[in-house]
Amino acid sequence: MSDTTAAVEGAYDDLLDRAGRISNVSHAKELLSWDQQVVMPEEGTPARARQLSALSAVEHDLLTADELGHLLDELEGTDLDDDQRAVVREVRREQERAVRVPTDLVERISAASSEALTAWREAKEADDFDAFAPHLEELVELKRRYAAHVDPDRDPYEVLFEEYEPCLPLDHAEAVLTDLRDAVVPLVDEIRASEADLATDAFTGTFAAERQEALMREALDLLGYPWERGRLDEAPHPFSTGTTFDARITTRYDESEPIGALLSTVHEFGHATYTLGLLDDAYGTPLGEARDLSIHESQSRLWENHVGRSTAFWARFLPEVVEAFPDVGDPSVREAYEAVNAVDPSNLIRVEADELTYHLHIVLRFEIERDLIRGDLAVEDVPEVWNDKMESYLGIRPETDAEGCLQDVHWSHGAFGYFPTYSLGSVIAAQLYDAAEQDIEGLEGLIRDGEFAPLHEWLTEEIHRHGKRFETNELVVRATGEDVAADAFVEYATAKYGELYDL
Repeated sequence: MSDTTAAVEGAYDDLLDRAGRISNVSHAKELLSWDQQVVMPEEGTPARARQLSALSAVEHDLLTADELGHLLDELEGTDLDDDQRAVVREVRREQERAVRVPTDLVERISAASSEALTAWREAKEADDFDAFAPHLEELVELKRRYAAHVDPDRDPYEVLFEEYEPCLPLDHAEAVLTDLRDAVVPLVDEIRASEADLATDAFTGTFAAERQEALMREALDLLGYPWERGRLDEAPHPFSTGTTFDARITTRYDESEPIGALLSTVHEFGHATYTLGLLDDAYGTPLGEARDLSIHESQSRLWENHVGRSTAFWARFLPEVVEAFPDVGDPSVREAYEAVNAVDPSNLIRVEADELTYHLHIVLRFEIERDLIRGDLAVEDVPEVWNDKMESYLGIRPETDAEGCLQDVHWSHGAFGYFPTYSLGSVIAAQLYDAAEQDIEGLEGLIRDGEFAPLHEWLTEEIHRHGKRFETNELVVRATGEDVAADAFVEYATAKYGELYDL
């Protein structure tokens, strides 16, 4: 081995060591955040805010250390293999953003987010936007400053969007959202005018939360969730978090109907199974991290919509629902399918929305947060603008802020730029499922029989195991042969809802 080769290998090993430390601090932050949202005592916020702030500072300092920059410079242009080049590319991406942002600003954002989370929860419960508004205003200002440090010459919203989807340009995302809006709005109008009578009352009654939880555990067992690497808990806003060794799911229960909890659980399972499908031996490196949120969301939306809302899934799982809740009677598989796919433009809540109007909920949030960050909308005007857009897009107007602009947790995290990834994930999910159906013989029959391993294996092979080896569009092209686009989703939705509503 030459001295040059040995030096490169030594520098690369040092880079992996430093990347591992950064990853471990990041995952520790996530675990503390999970604790805050799931089991932390109500008055634990002051200490938790300081803990998260301190870890954010440590993570930032590790990313911005001169030694890390020197290692990246040393490895630039050397003879690395494809995986090594991907690692260097991804660490460089994070490092270049981080070095532009002062540590004290990172600490302030973390502390403000932790305090805002508790304030949001209390404001939502009290239906009091004014109580949350100062926290939202602070976070908007802090994130504008953050974006200005990263790149003062660019649109601040575009800079923040790249926190969640760094590989697709914002104009690509906006084009996808526009295509979705232009397809979904007239389709929903047709559905409104349809005289089809779907079995929307297939699941009516009172459904005790503890029995729902037991049913959720049955669903996760069926789907293949490995309990030795995960757990199920309740949270005000469903989410999942973790690593390939510990990927946790949360959901929430409404005792007036169990389907929301089921679909949320299947959705979060999709996130968790992606995390669990990452390579164990790549943990702590970019190759052991998910390829950002558009791809992450594609996994959850695929499992929720293309599996969990399918006739095949309900042919397999309906007996378990009836056994858990015998008062529902004896609905047919078709009735169950209609109930979980009925389009309801009058629904106010995003996480309870059907898969069509869901995207109009996303467009609304995207437009509001974009205007907030660009300075085109004042925080105090958010409730009215929210309600006006809801009325314009869906023909309904929230009567309370709890059902309106306070319903989502994201802005309390300072997560501006996150929402577009939901719709991006949905279109990618449709592309991936089309490809999976072509590659897996008899996929619908396998789902009907409760055989989910072939789909797991296909997704692991095409998506999960690669981590951040490929950028978003390349990853999708490799799996499907197509660039990220709305076409597959539009075709899927048009066919599915055309049949349901006799269009």
